[in-house]
Amino acid sequence: MKPTFIALLCLCLCLGGCGKKELGQPSSTNPEATKPETETVKETTQPTTPNPEATKPEPTKAKVSAEVKLWEFETGEGVLSSPAIGSDGTVYVGSYDKKLYALSGKSGGKLWEFETGDRVLSSPAIGSDGTVYVGSYDDKLYAINGKTGDKLWEFETGHYVDSSPAIGSDGTVYVGSYDDKLYALSGKSGAKLWEFKTGHIVLSSPAIGSDGTVYVGSEDGKLYAIKTDSKGPAKSPWPMRGQNARHTGRTLKK
Repeated sequence: MKPTFIALLCLCLCLGGCGKKELGQPSSTNPEATKPETETVKETTQPTTPNPEATKPEPTKAKVSAEVKLWEFETGEGVLSSPAIGSDGTVYVGSYDKKLYALSGKSGGKLWEFETGDRVLSSPAIGSDGTVYVGSYDDKLYAINGKTGDKLWEFETGHYVDSSPAIGSDGTVYVGSYDDKLYALSGKSGAKLWEFKTGHIVLSSPAIGSDGTVYVGSEDGKLYAIKTDSKGPAKSPWPMRGQNARHTGRTLKK
């Protein structure tokens, strides 16, 4: 009886020790589950490239001022002649109504008018002494006092004078005609110095080079260069159509 009890007691102790050992063993853990989250997903924001068009400043808009009419002057018919401007601001221009007009550059008021025998398409030129030269379809070139409008002289060619005269430094006046010729005339008297014949009508307006060479075109399809005694254009407010060789707006200083 006693040995049996002792055997049972030993068995119970053994079983209790084994149970405690199993209970004391820590349960195996998932290393991934217990691993601290040291890494966090960061959203990376790529830097945006600036748009040059978006950052470009808007251009400043130029201020446009409306054109203001200062004055107008009505002639009797169309005006194809180009105006010439004297040293005192007087404006000279021809008209289909056969007249040459002198107008105030400030107000447009008429100072005087000179009537020719036909239409005036020629553009005036002004000599160093203020004389105004202009051609007409009555076949003539006129020299007119720029202050009074009085005729100083006239020269008759063989046909229309549509060409605009040019004045040399020595006072010589050069002008073309429908009679196929270029004329050189004395600015003082209107006397013919010489003539140069081309192959057809001369509507072209002569231009004078700095060395005195006169250039003129013709309906014969040619441009001519002619040697003269002039030493360039006259030192006047408006020695030829377009004013002068450089179109500089030259005006005589008082």
